[in-house]
Amino acid sequence: MFVRFLQVKVSTEYLKTLQGFYDKIVIPELQKTPGCQYACLIQSGNSADEFVSMTFWSTKNEAEAYEKSGVYQSLLNQVKPFLAESSEWKIKLSDDFELKYEPVAEEPILREYSVAAQSEEEAPDEEQNPRMYVRIVSAKIKDGKMDEFKKLYADIIIPALKNTKGCQYAYLTESMQEDNQIISLTIWDRKEDAERYEQTGRFAELVDKVKHTLSELYQWKMALEKETGKKAKTSEDIEISRYSVVTGKSFH
Repeated sequence: MFVRFLQVKVSTEYLKTLQGFYDKIVIPELQKTPGCQYACLIQSGNSADEFVSMTFWSTKNEAEAYEKSGVYQSLLNQVKPFLAESSEWKIKLSDDFELKYEPVAEEPILREYSVAAQSEEEAPDEEQNPRMYVRIVSAKIKDGKMDEFKKLYADIIIPALKNTKGCQYAYLTESMQEDNQIISLTIWDRKEDAERYEQTGRFAELVDKVKHTLSELYQWKMALEKETGKKAKTSEDIEISRYSVVTGKSFH
């Protein structure tokens, strides 16, 4: 299985419009696309203007065929009017030789991942619960430790998540663009369930079981924190992103 994340930043006036566009335009197109099993629009808990189109595919080839198709480019073109302007400006010379400054729209960011382990055989297939919640944990794995990490995830983390109240799906995915980069994707019944999982210390316990497989920089950070008693921050820290489900549909 293969997962694509298309991240967009939307202008404030179009925050509510985007859901209608996704329901009426994006979902019907993806439903007709070979290999697409599930499509979901999620909204960031940290930035209300950040959305992600999360799609599950049967194979990488089918996802790539869609990306190369005219349908994908057409959907991108249709969503562009909704996008927020970035802090960058484009400078160009007009016909009468005057400099013009134009705002540049935030470009969509595409990330692709191959599923390495999963709690269920298929993509999500439940009816959309308006309170559904998505939690994404990103980490960098030490060279030579990826296979061990995958085994630990399948043998320890997935069973633990399946026994955690509210966790419906768990996927370990490996980046197709960055070496040794993984994300743990979990889908929950409610935000409260995911928060309870963190607050009870269960998440920290599971991280402790795999921390020896994380990157060299992360190992250095842990040693420094132990030595100094102070928190340290690096470019390879474990990152947690949280999203609310706006809308979505299963196609299988």
